[in-house]
Amino acid sequence: MNRRRAGRRISHSQRRGAPSGGQWRQINKDQWQDEGTPQVREVVGEAQRPGQHGREAVPRGTCQTMCPARELRNREAQNRLHRLEMLPGTDRDRRPRGDPLRAVKEYSRPAAGKDSTNPAELRPPAVLLKTVCYLIDEITASSHQHPWTEVYSFVFDRLRSVKQDMIIQRVSGSDCVAILERTVRFLIYASYRLCGEPLRLYDPRINDTHLQEYLSWLLGCYATGSEPHPNQEEFQALALLYNLGSVRATQHILELPERLRSAPAITLALSINQAFLERNPVRLLRLAGRLNFLQTCALHRHLAACRRDLLLIYSHGFSSRNCCFPLERLSQLLSLDTLLTAQLCQTYGVEVNQDKQVVFSKAAFSEPEQGKLHCKLYHSIVSEKQKDLTVQSIIHGCA
Repeated sequence: MNRRRAGRRISHSQRRGAPSGGQWRQINKDQWQDEGTPQVREVVGEAQRPGQHGREAVPRGTCQTMCPARELRNREAQNRLHRLEMLPGTDRDRRPRGDPLRAVKEYSRPAAGKDSTNPAELRPPAVLLKTVCYLIDEITASSHQHPWTEVYSFVFDRLRSVKQDMIIQRVSGSDCVAILERTVRFLIYASYRLCGEPLRLYDPRINDTHLQEYLSWLLGCYATGSEPHPNQEEFQALALLYNLGSVRATQHILELPERLRSAPAITLALSINQAFLERNPVRLLRLAGRLNFLQTCALHRHLAACRRDLLLIYSHGFSSRNCCFPLERLSQLLSLDTLLTAQLCQTYGVEVNQDKQVVFSKAAFSEPEQGKLHCKLYHSIVSEKQKDLTVQSIIHGCA
C-alpha cells in the first residue's frame, strides 16, 4: 500500500526567501545599489490583499500620535515601556505609565494573523516626519540622555517602525525623502560615535546593513522623483565615501547627469575614491582634510586600512638601516599627532628610535593581533572637524 509522502513544512520566513543562519548579517558594500528598494524586506503581506489592485489596496494611516493608543495600553499592561517613554514620576512604580507625548511606536516583526494594515495603527507621512524630528531633537540630541548606546538602541528601533509604516503605506515624495535623509545622517554619525563599543551594545554590521538599505531607498527616490532635491549632492557624495572602492557605487556616480556629477562634494568624493582604488593613502588622507564632519564620519571606517597601507608602502619603500624618516612628517601624512603616530607604528612593528625618527623595515612590518588596534584612538581627523557642531544640527543637515 503506497503511502503519500507528507509535504515538507515550510516556515513563513522560508516562504519569504529569508536567508538562513547568520547570512543576514553579512556585509555587502554594493547592497545599496541593488535594483529596487528595501521595501521588499520588511513589507507586510497584507499591504495588498489578494484580489485588490491599484491604489485601493494601499492602506492610509489615521493615527495622529507617535504611538497608537492601543499599543501604548498593551505595553503599559505588559510592562514593556522604555524609560524614555515613561510618564515622569511613575518610573519607579511597579507598573509605570506611558507618556502619550513621549511614547513612540516600537518595531514589531510581521506575524501570522496580525493585521499590520489597520489605519488606526498606521501614522501618515506628516506624523512619521514629526516622529523622526522628535527622536532627533528630544532623544538623540539631548545632553541628559546617557549612555548614548542606549539612546542609539531606542532611536534605531523606533526608526525601524517608522520605515515599516512607510513601506506599508508606500510613502513617497518629499516627506519620504526628508525622513530617509535624517535617518541616513543618524546612522552615519552613529557608525563613527559608537565605533569600538562592545558588540552587545552596538553591532556595526547591523548598522551597516540598515544604512545600506536606507541609502538604496533614498537614491532610488532621487532617481524616480520629479521634484527637485536640494540635498542630493550631499547624499550622493556620502554614499560613495561610505562605499569606497565599490564598483557599483562608482558606476552609479558616473551615470549621474553632468550637472550633478560636477558638483564640488561629488568631485571631491570621486577623487578620494580614485586614490583609494589606486592605493594612494597619502593622497587620500590629504584630500580627506577637505571633507566636512559628516563626510569624514562616512569615510572613517576606511581610515584604519588606509593608514595601514601607508605604513606598509613606506616599510618597503624606505626599508634601510641607514634611512630614517622624521616622525613629525609621518604624523602629518597620517593626520595624527606624534604620540599616536608612534603608538600606531609600534602596533605594526615599525621602529621609532629615541631621536623621534622612524626606521622602516619590510621585514619588521607585522599585522597586529585581533583586537589590539583600537580604531577609536585614531579618530582625531574626524573629531577635530566636529568643533561646536551639535548632534541636532548634524542630523538635520544644518551643519
